Amino acid sequence: MKKNSKIIGLLVLVALIIMQFVRPDKNESGYESVAYFENETKPTDQIKTILKNNCYDCHSNQTIYPWYAELAPVSYWLAHHVDEGKEHFNVSDWKEYTAKKRDHKLEELIEEVEESEMPLASYTWIHGNLTQEEKEMLINWAEALRAQYNSTQ
Repeated sequence: MKKNSKIIGLLVLVALIIMQFVRPDKNESGYESVAYFENETKPTDQIKTILKNNCYDCHSNQTIYPWYAELAPVSYWLAHHVDEGKEHFNVSDWKEYTAKKRDHKLEELIEEVEESEMPLASYTWIHGNLTQEEKEMLINWAEALRAQYNSTQ
């Protein structure tokens, strides 16, 4: 039994070492990936800061990676979070969304922020959480945008 534990431990160590060399793709397109969204939605400087600090890493093609993202298996975990976040809402794809889809995405944003589902708890451990004032600002901004999109439909 002790020999099996050593073999399993050695296999896990080898797998971790190999994982350091086989990395997931990074999500780094730069600012231009959110420029259309910001030009279209015209967020205030405060809202831009909230979006940049709490949303864009997982919901755009512009992720700013922390140092620990270079270490497997954390790199795989972060890549999964980013992929999943972009699947649900990607501001870099805003240009491709119809007015109806934009309205729906804003509705989801409001709901997720109100219910404290976003940002994810695992993100807030390191980056901090939104204050109640920031949540209210973000929700008010998104509600005003929804009113705009609803008036044009």
